[in-house]
Amino acid sequence: MNGMISMAYLFSAVMFILSLGGLSSHETARRGNIYGMVGMAVAIIATIAGIVSGAYWMVAIAMAVGAVIGIFLAQRVAMTQMPQMVALLHSFVGLAAVLIGWGGFLDPRLNLTGAEHIVHNTEIFLGIFIGAITLTGSLVAFGKLQGLISGKPLMLPARHWLNLAAILGCVFLGWLFIPADLGPGTVLNLLIMTAIALLLGVHLIAAIGGADMPVVISMLNSYSGWAAAATGFMLSNDLLIVVGALVGSSGAILSYIMCRGMNRSFVSVILGGFGSDGGAVGDGEVEGEYQETSFEELADDLDEADSIIIVPGFGMAVAHAQQAVSDLTDKLRKQGKTVRFGIHPVAGRLPGHMNVLLAEANVPYDIVLEMDEINDDFPDTDLVLVIGANDTVNPDAVEKPGSPIAGMPVLECWKAGKVVILKRSMASGYAGVANPLFYKDNARMLFGDAKESLQAVLGKLAG
Repeated sequence: MNGMISMAYLFSAVMFILSLGGLSSHETARRGNIYGMVGMAVAIIATIAGIVSGAYWMVAIAMAVGAVIGIFLAQRVAMTQMPQMVALLHSFVGLAAVLIGWGGFLDPRLNLTGAEHIVHNTEIFLGIFIGAITLTGSLVAFGKLQGLISGKPLMLPARHWLNLAAILGCVFLGWLFIPADLGPGTVLNLLIMTAIALLLGVHLIAAIGGADMPVVISMLNSYSGWAAAATGFMLSNDLLIVVGALVGSSGAILSYIMCRGMNRSFVSVILGGFGSDGGAVGDGEVEGEYQETSFEELADDLDEADSIIIVPGFGMAVAHAQQAVSDLTDKLRKQGKTVRFGIHPVAGRLPGHMNVLLAEANVPYDIVLEMDEINDDFPDTDLVLVIGANDTVNPDAVEKPGSPIAGMPVLECWKAGKVVILKRSMASGYAGVANPLFYKDNARMLFGDAKESLQAVLGKLAG
């Protein structure tokens, strides 16, 4: 039986690796998801088969309750709420690591000595430490994305010194805890570390501005992976170690890529705040007057344009406008026009948010381009449609050194012949920074729901 379970775990590990490889491109993403589901199904069956106590009814009840909750939430969560849903799921991983760590520490059946005792206590300490940070950090990220907590960064005096003191305090407690045997003092040391780690998770994420939440979500994904790996060590589960390491490393790599896309420091993500301002919110003031356009005028602009770039943002997700965007794209391409999409690495509030929406609407993969691939083409483009994007097309990032988003690479759509921005209002983006793009001479504003606006424009196009 043990040999069969080991083979099943090996098969699942291979499936998870293939799943990550598949998710690296649009064309193979669906296949990657299938690999992941198959691997997880085999892993669950093998884990249940390996239960030696025979308490299958307890496992069945836990799985049934979890499945009902998961199905209930999945059917009611809108695509625009997926970022906060992911953050909440990360908190569950952290909570599991904390509970398993404490359970392993208090297990009366364990009577380890020597090196085994040291290793076991180290696994417990690290698992609880990482899990506690993941738990509370993810809950804070959820609160910010859900609007329950202000998106402004929490700027406590000497906040970096507070973080350092907390980490050094946990290191000292670990030095006391790891070699010690079970006793009141050992329990107290572990309890104090858990409390410090919980507070540290709150402070690390609270100190980061709301505009940087996409990177934070990715980083928390990495934390949850390392928490799962630590749990795997505690449970002596090889597959959990492998899966945790895969999630942890891939999340860290994705976070690094996103930090490069925002011109942020990767190390500062871990330390709780980008640079010295934590992603501070701006004052939102821009001088000038904006110019409005109409459905008819936009339809005429599209008829006259030969090259068009569409830049989607979170507003497209809010309006559920992806299908209308796809229909417009199909009609324009049938007229012989060149239509492409420009995707910023942190468009939306979750890595790959726009890519998923466009794929859902069957937009061809080959015309969906990343920022680095399309940014040089804006000067040769007749018309740019900005659909609900804001911070990712803000000229202040490259033209105003004092801006809170200064240095962040953006889609330089203002260099095109004409830009039409579809928005509900002139409100600033998630960074709280006003966008001077709206006031440029070649820019026009089309106010209203993006889905309804595009459907109206689609009906007025020639042909």
